[in-house]
Amino acid sequence: MRLARTLALIVLAVLLVPYVVTPFYRVGHPISTLMAWRWLQGAAVVRPWIDLGEMSQALPHAVVAAEDAHFCKHHGIDWGAVREVVNDAEDGEVTRGGSTITQQVAKNLFLWQGRSFVRKALEFPLALWIDAVLGKQRVLEVYLNIAELGPSGQFGAEAGSQYAFGHSAASLSGREAALLASILPNPHQRSARSPGPGVRRLAGTYVARAQAISLAQCWAGNR
Repeated sequence: MRLARTLALIVLAVLLVPYVVTPFYRVGHPISTLMAWRWLQGAAVVRPWIDLGEMSQALPHAVVAAEDAHFCKHHGIDWGAVREVVNDAEDGEVTRGGSTITQQVAKNLFLWQGRSFVRKALEFPLALWIDAVLGKQRVLEVYLNIAELGPSGQFGAEAGSQYAFGHSAASLSGREAALLASILPNPHQRSARSPGPGVRRLAGTYVARAQAISLAQCWAGNR
């Protein structure tokens, strides 16, 4: 009985760690669990940090257009997208990705890769907490600095831009930003450096969608 109680307390403490740590990520340059895992394995990790205000604003607009069109409207979870995923599953269809940018930050900072109901169960409340504690601007800044954006250990906008185009994320064009957004979430099978027809087609779509997004209004509404 005492052992079971001790184990339960240990599990509870582990589950609470992300909630305690999250407020400290209002500043600094956090790393993802995948980056940490690669370091432990001795694999290459390239991640020069770039502040949101320093990068070309075409990139956050393109990434929101590609990954989370309702980013400015939800509080960490896009419940409409969740319902669509559930409906697809009930109809026997291949489920689409319903994760918000905030959920991906929760997963990348504190959880593990791959699909599982356990991870999703942990991810949902954590995404709500991250949205409330960090706010939209910081969530997007962290995401753009921890997302995997290259095939050989390139993480974040700066490393992804340098690898794909040979210059800083500060000078990305709208087309280049859309190409980077198009390789999410799998830069091992998609390339912004040598884009195939599918990636080029997606990039064209995201260029158009990005023009309809106003992140300035998003920041104003998040105060």
